[in-house]
Amino acid sequence: MSALDNKHLMETIFAQLALGNDQPFLEAMADDMQWTWMGSNQWSKTFAGKQSVVNDLWGAVKTSLRPPYKVSARRIIGDGDYVVVEAVGANTTPEGKLYNNRYCWVCFLREGKLRAINEYMDTELVTQTFQQ
Repeated sequence: MSALDNKHLMETIFAQLALGNDQPFLEAMADDMQWTWMGSNQWSKTFAGKQSVVNDLWGAVKTSLRPPYKVSARRIIGDGDYVVVEAVGANTTPEGKLYNNRYCWVCFLREGKLRAINEYMDTELVTQTFQQ
């Protein structure tokens, strides 16, 4: 796929995520998908394989936040197999605490599938929201 095709796919995914529909996002993931929370703190980790991403990462999102999970793209930049998405969430915890993190996802796509995401986020907000 071209850089324009990759960018269009991510635009489509984020248009749906903004509405709380994660199906196009999950369907776009390759089986060997790898998602890394960047950094060098307690939240930094890698989810290897689509099953880990769906079960471990996305499963935690679905229990830690009130459904539906929403995130809106503010900027999408495509360059070859890479698409960078700057986004902001619009979510709350089950206890009603706001969780509107800001993200930068560096996405690697090949053959129309998401192969990797390197995610940069406000980890201090994660700590304040989810640690007692």
